[in-house]
Amino acid sequence: MGSILAAHLLAAGHAVTVVARGRRAAFLAQHGLQLSGLSDLRIDCPVATDPAAIDEAAVFINTVKTFDTEAALRPFAHLRPALAFSVQNGVMKEDALTAVFGPAAVVGAMADFSGELCDDDTVAFTRNVCLHLGELAGGHSARVGELVATLDAAGITTRETGAITEVIWSKYVGWVALMLLAVLTRQGTATYLRDPDSARVVARITREMARLAKARGIALRDQSPVPALSVAAGDEDAAVAVVQQLGDTFAEKAPGHRMSSLQDVERGRALEVDETAGYALRQGQALGLQMPTLALCYQLAAAIHRAHLARR
Repeated sequence: MGSILAAHLLAAGHAVTVVARGRRAAFLAQHGLQLSGLSDLRIDCPVATDPAAIDEAAVFINTVKTFDTEAALRPFAHLRPALAFSVQNGVMKEDALTAVFGPAAVVGAMADFSGELCDDDTVAFTRNVCLHLGELAGGHSARVGELVATLDAAGITTRETGAITEVIWSKYVGWVALMLLAVLTRQGTATYLRDPDSARVVARITREMARLAKARGIALRDQSPVPALSVAAGDEDAAVAVVQQLGDTFAEKAPGHRMSSLQDVERGRALEVDETAGYALRQGQALGLQMPTLALCYQLAAAIHRAHLARR
């Protein structure tokens, strides 16, 4: 995600510094950013490995995995960016940024674009649906409008919303199911969404997550990647049909799409299950909600996560 954003912004003439570590930093320093798929870009980029060496930033974008958030943000506490947003999954990301940069700098974000880090360290840009940005307090602002215009002109489809919390949660409610099923089935997104059994599991998790949003007083809407409102409405069979139709859409428009969690499973990497599905379970328990399908799938994915950590 960071490579996709940085490459497009650099190609549009903006000043960007990529903060990276280890092998990734070495590759970028030698070869630059290399994108294929929806964009074919090869561009050199400034790379920093020491956050302390960066003394100013107009816009700070967090693109690390959720489990790396605290360690990644801590070294940037000296910065005072005018704007900060995160393209991470889940609903904890804005609080994490606020804890470091203060509430005035933080803009809410929901990223509905995708990529894959390939074995040769290039990046495949696979989906460019929309990056949603908005003020956490709601409404519209000149600063968000300017940021949206900048990113959209650079080639990342970006829109401003006056209800960013609803947009973030509407993705979260359905994304948790997509993430867990990718880990457990190890199939591409279209494949498990079209299968009747895995589609039913996706529907059940999404409906359980929708009850959590309702208990929190958060309205849902139908939007990519999962029409959460439609899945939550009606009976379970109708919800399964909606999920399978979504699978047909992926098969047509993004047949090669693979969740980042599937990519992590295949590479034996840590999984962001606790900060996403685990967070939802803890919230549900605090509110007295029963979420049995989510709980079972979370436990299975968490076991896989621990096995990967043990092999490190």
